[in-house]
Amino acid sequence: MANDNLYTEALMEHVQHPDYKYKLAGATHSHEGVNPSCGDDLIVQIRMGADGRIEEAAYTGHGCAVSQASADMMSDLMVGKTPEEALELCRLFGDMVRGDETDSAKLEEQLDEAACLQSISHMPARVKCAELAWRTLEEMLKE
Repeated sequence: MANDNLYTEALMEHVQHPDYKYKLAGATHSHEGVNPSCGDDLIVQIRMGADGRIEEAAYTGHGCAVSQASADMMSDLMVGKTPEEALELCRLFGDMVRGDETDSAKLEEQLDEAACLQSISHMPARVKCAELAWRTLEEMLKE
């Protein structure tokens, strides 16, 4: 799915119609992430279920289209995951946007729609935008 056009249909759909951009009632974890280089600012919230899995994920804040779409895709992907699975997906996403993981089939299988951001690896200035929500979740889960 390596696509040189950053503004794919999937990305634009998440920007224009985000499913997970709201303040999460009953959040069990909340963490703020800031990208000082551009001013993107997000608060990622999750609610852990009794089974130890992420029951719901959401975010609020502002930023560029890349950070907002990436946060929406991440929130969708994390529902139903254990903290360990979520951390592994965060690591994989980071490897993808930094160009360290290039196996498109693996990325699409594990990251689903977020794999459309693989082309970010060719745009170093946008990497921090794309990984803001993912780094924020990772920091939250490691605390």
